[in-house]
Amino acid sequence: MQEISKKDRMKIPRQPMPEQQPDIRNSNFQEVNLGFTEELARMEALRCIQCPKPTCTSGCPVGINIREFINLVAEGDYLGAAAKIKQDNALPAVCGRVCPQEEQCEAVCVVGKKNEPVAIGRLERFVADYEREHVGIRQPEVKPKTGKRVAIIGSGPAGLSCAGDLIQMGHDVTVFEALHELGGVLVYGIPEFRLPKEIVKAEVDGLRKLGVDFQTNAVIGFTDTIDELLANGYDAVFIAVGAGLPYFMNIPGENHNGVYSSNEFLTRVNLMKAYKFPEFDTPVFDCKGKNVAVFGGGNTAMDAVRTSKRLGAKNAYIIYRRSDAEMPARKEEVHHAKEEGIQFLYLENPLEFIGENGWLKQVKLRKMELGEPDASGRRKPVPVPGSEHIMDIDMAVVAIGNGSNPIIQKTTPDIDYNKRGNIVVDEATMKTSKKGVFAGGDIVTGGATVILAMGAGRKAAAAINNYLSV
Repeated sequence: MQEISKKDRMKIPRQPMPEQQPDIRNSNFQEVNLGFTEELARMEALRCIQCPKPTCTSGCPVGINIREFINLVAEGDYLGAAAKIKQDNALPAVCGRVCPQEEQCEAVCVVGKKNEPVAIGRLERFVADYEREHVGIRQPEVKPKTGKRVAIIGSGPAGLSCAGDLIQMGHDVTVFEALHELGGVLVYGIPEFRLPKEIVKAEVDGLRKLGVDFQTNAVIGFTDTIDELLANGYDAVFIAVGAGLPYFMNIPGENHNGVYSSNEFLTRVNLMKAYKFPEFDTPVFDCKGKNVAVFGGGNTAMDAVRTSKRLGAKNAYIIYRRSDAEMPARKEEVHHAKEEGIQFLYLENPLEFIGENGWLKQVKLRKMELGEPDASGRRKPVPVPGSEHIMDIDMAVVAIGNGSNPIIQKTTPDIDYNKRGNIVVDEATMKTSKKGVFAGGDIVTGGATVILAMGAGRKAAAAINNYLSV
């Protein structure tokens, strides 16, 4: 590769991500971002100034050697770059698409101090896709069998990451998934237009080829308890069940037909293919020509409202009680939503859903204004007296967060939980208060990101390996 000076690297602009046009993509479920070409990838890789002390790696929850993999991209060694990433990340094609790099590795990129940061996530996606499309997902080396067995509860990002590390260490791994498809939130929560299901399936198939045993329709706590798993030959258990219990707003009228939790709405569409009804036999509210309101301001709210637009909604609204500046969703997701025609109503808070013959017809709203910051650091919304008003809507999706499913807590009470029902762990080892039982991901932290859950899975795998080696 021709040498290029640091000064010249800094002059290269951040390369744009090719994507579907908004007026086309808002009526289909195909992926919005189309991925870098080789030319774009190599040009973006040249923007990396190869810092002697790369802060980007410290900003990555799984510690990817970012400088080295980007250097390999710049040299045109895409398969080498993929192998470098997979030393630390079992799901690069997933993370390259859905992780908030702008808040993690890219947030501390040295190039970003004066210019836009290097597009680390887009390069990660590129090399993962290149490997899969050209040679298939290659298998890492697996150490000799140890004879130890580990049960992993949940096949989301924490569970898959933990399984990938443990199987390579030589342990026998069984992943128990409550649903009929594998991937957890990656398949039921994230829409096809952001994360194609074939990507998740390919990653899962790679782990299966390594020897991971996957058991679906297995609701641990009902089919087997954790105590029964430990009594039936498993030497350790990793709990990675996520935070799948939806929160509601506890306002009158939430029981009307047409009011969904984001979990139910997205699960019906993403996992059970309701958008292809009646080809798939799971129905969902007919949004065509209707007014749909999604309450919330996070990534899940963006996923839900953009999904409703693709299902034909005449008007698709985000109704959020704070302003745009306080909205926690990724900037890219908000930008894409606005391009697609989503209408944002800020500083509005729902008071009541109003129905007729059991069906949702309207929502009563109250205007808000921003007060002093609250515990989250965001300015607290304060009601504006006398500002109540009625808005016509046909469907509502409540996307204000999720809590922990109580099944594990009810059936394994000797594990310590906090007041929110999350499992308490030693942060260094992910150990719970119960011997041989570890936990990580959203069941510990509450709703967080894919990459943070994966980081917890990796940390737990290392600790489980140490525990089994004693």
